[in-house]
Amino acid sequence: MPAARLTLRRPDDWHVHLRDGAMLKAVLPFTAQQFARAIVMPNLKPPVATAADAEAYRARILEALPAGARFTPLMTCYLTDATDADDLARGAASGVFTAAKLYPANATTNSAHGVTDLRRIDGVLARMAEIGLPLLIHGEVTDPDVDIFDREAVFLDQVLSPLLDRHPTLRVVLEHVTTKEAVDFVRAHADSGRIGATITAHHLFINRSHIFAGGIRPHLYCLPIAKREVHRRALVEAATSGEGPFFLGTDTAPHAVTAKETACGCAGCFTAPSAIELYAQAFEEAGALDRLEAFASLNGPRFYRLPPNEERIVLERVPTKVADVVLLAEGDGVLPFKSGETLDWRLIGAE
Repeated sequence: MPAARLTLRRPDDWHVHLRDGAMLKAVLPFTAQQFARAIVMPNLKPPVATAADAEAYRARILEALPAGARFTPLMTCYLTDATDADDLARGAASGVFTAAKLYPANATTNSAHGVTDLRRIDGVLARMAEIGLPLLIHGEVTDPDVDIFDREAVFLDQVLSPLLDRHPTLRVVLEHVTTKEAVDFVRAHADSGRIGATITAHHLFINRSHIFAGGIRPHLYCLPIAKREVHRRALVEAATSGEGPFFLGTDTAPHAVTAKETACGCAGCFTAPSAIELYAQAFEEAGALDRLEAFASLNGPRFYRLPPNEERIVLERVPTKVADVVLLAEGDGVLPFKSGETLDWRLIGAE
């Protein structure tokens, strides 16, 4: 008989978009209910590019938390061509920054202020390596001559490999990996202990064909975009392997329905309402529920040199319908990933 309950150390989300203002207040409770800590992405408008920006944003997050919530936002610095290495180091030393995020300019949502040439920030990266601050990378090239489905693989070869050679002690997380090439790259560097990779829930479920099944499905459009089925299977195998470099990062990215269902829609899947249930379903379908705790609760803290959480969460095998829509204060809404579909698991609380 399949297990009726599943108890895990409380997990962390090592890649989350919480936005700001009304959107922050609407989506934060979902992440705070499931996860003890989360690496918060800094791509606001304007971006979180200094320690002072991060302190102010963290204060807004804490203010928006539901009463009684036990949740710690871990802040990141948005790297630009003009990032001040001293400010970054001070922010890390004071506990404001847990990591810094590299967005190649114009690679994804709100990345226009990103880095135009990595050599412009070689001094910043050297300082990060010196103080042990991890670099989180959106790993895609932005060359318009490179096909969108090849941008991650090209980035590994043309950008990341030379970067690692120039900075041999820099610790790097390759965010939201989507290809077999990325999985192989991370495994090739596993012995070094300096490379980690987050894997989203939605990339465990969809390949690129799902985006066009019966018509264009804008709520499945994300960046990096979903790839062929062979890549989805490689992600499932990596996530469920129990191997240390792979850990949970939802990349939950809420956008209003009106911003997704438009002539030029935004990239992002909103998985926060059912994140841990989605991962549980994916792991069970792969016959690997016994490895979910390593992926969700142990590997990430180990990479970030933080203790795992002592609190536990409990999942119950109960058919649970994903919410149809999450309403925003101004009357618009956000459509969750797998909206209206039924999952096999339900989070019932902590113990």
